[in-house]
Amino acid sequence: MPLVSAGDDGARSAQTDDGAPADLVVLGRVGAAYGVRGAVHVQPFADDPAAWSDLPQWWLGRDAGEPQEWRSFRLRRCMLRGDRLLACLDGVSDRTAAEALRGLLVGVSRQALPPTANDEYYWGDLIGLKVINTRGAPLGRVLGLLETPANAVLRVGDGVGEERLLPFVGAVVLEVDLAGCCLRVDWEADW
Repeated sequence: MPLVSAGDDGARSAQTDDGAPADLVVLGRVGAAYGVRGAVHVQPFADDPAAWSDLPQWWLGRDAGEPQEWRSFRLRRCMLRGDRLLACLDGVSDRTAAEALRGLLVGVSRQALPPTANDEYYWGDLIGLKVINTRGAPLGRVLGLLETPANAVLRVGDGVGEERLLPFVGAVVLEVDLAGCCLRVDWEADW
């Protein structure tokens, strides 16, 4: 049950005057500058970051930022280097400009993303789904996801009390019903 893209925030609010898409999906975070010509490392929140080179326009902004604070960049080049991407963006031509982008989130319009395969999900599609166990007991809603070396982990709770951390693996997540806004899991309420 792979997750093909992250997006703890899911979609953003309505389109802004500067053209930021209403369906912005967060895919990763800008890391350190690379070299002296404006390239940046990007930490992907996705299983297939190599496909990002097919996304000609990226939006960069802060997690808590308003949609109008996100800026559009045309992607010039993008290649996979180990577990990170190396990207060159129009308007970012030197190391100083690249360093100014460090920590910004990378997003794209949901419409620009390829459709998911069977049994694949974008993280943003899972946020807010109610979680029930095999006995029908409610465990809360998906509040977010965490990336770990072994697998993604669902943060489940009511937003007020304690959170549960459930591994996003087939042995635990038995059914993802996007239309019904529900996840069915093999997890007891007292675990």
